[in-house]
Amino acid sequence: MNVMVERKPVVLLIAEDDQEMRSLLCDELWDLGVSIREAADGDEALRSVLDTRPTLILTDLRMPAGGLDYISRLRTFAPGVPIVLLTSFGDSQTRADALAIGVEAYFDKPVRLSELKGAVRRLLGPALDGKTN
Repeated sequence: MNVMVERKPVVLLIAEDDQEMRSLLCDELWDLGVSIREAADGDEALRSVLDTRPTLILTDLRMPAGGLDYISRLRTFAPGVPIVLLTSFGDSQTRADALAIGVEAYFDKPVRLSELKGAVRRLLGPALDGKTN
């Protein structure tokens, strides 16, 4: 299901197959004053990137149509768009591979929401126009 809620021109794409986790991330990051677009799998996320170029992509690694190949495709379709990666199944090699293909931030689950929000704020920088509630 793709949902788009307009608040301002900063668009955050949250790609996560677990509905509860996706809702939690949306609720937490909504406070930043961004528009949020949701995707439940990698294919939906790629379509969303093509439809609405997001300002930042926050994605789970392991989900339907996911994985490092999916991250590489995101990089191809959204060059220059920061990617924040979340995973429950990471290790040092996965982290190294993700960073090598251009992931700007990598978090193991369970993620500390304050650290995640800090990374998103840092990566969005001036696009937030000082709105960092």
